[in-house]
Amino acid sequence: MELSKLFVTLLLLQSLIPSHSSSIQAAPTNSNLFREYIGAEFNNIIHQYNLDGIDIDYEHFKADPDTFAECIGQLITTLKRNGVISFASIAPFDDDQVQSHYQALWKKYGHLIDYVNFQFYAYDQGTTVSQFMNYFKIQSSNYNGGKVLVSFISDGSGGLAPNDGFFTACNRLKSQKQLHGIFVWSADDSKANGFRYEKQSQALLAIHH
Repeated sequence: MELSKLFVTLLLLQSLIPSHSSSIQAAPTNSNLFREYIGAEFNNIIHQYNLDGIDIDYEHFKADPDTFAECIGQLITTLKRNGVISFASIAPFDDDQVQSHYQALWKKYGHLIDYVNFQFYAYDQGTTVSQFMNYFKIQSSNYNGGKVLVSFISDGSGGLAPNDGFFTACNRLKSQKQLHGIFVWSADDSKANGFRYEKQSQALLAIHH
């Protein structure tokens, strides 16, 4: 199975090292300081767990968008240049503050970001297929040129649920050659049903049209 067939989030930046938000705030004029400090920590973590990518999942910000973009962008640049990671993704959702920060990052460093794990499950529960397709179109425009991954939440608490049309939407996108991968949250909830929807996702992505 190719990596792009089913993307699995490898590293949640904020949850592993929660103090980094303060680090970004403290380095508004020196992204090199942030890059060197955080890069060293990530180098150790990535090698310890044999990872090959990171997922940027900041959701609460103390720094302005430009500072965030420069610090995270320089971090990704350094990790890729040094061969520490082979890919990077970001995980925004539809919130004004969140979007302003991630789109600033995308504008300057989008060429280094391999996947946009957009949190479509952050939309209202009961999202319809047509609404989902429209949301996908909007976010693909916001992250123009990027591989925007569709997503669902395992417990069905938000967005378009797997048993309510999610895979119908996926089939439509696949027929349009716009299905770049499927992002699932979360393994803890999926385990209870034997990873049923992950398996369904893999089967769908493996089909060649």
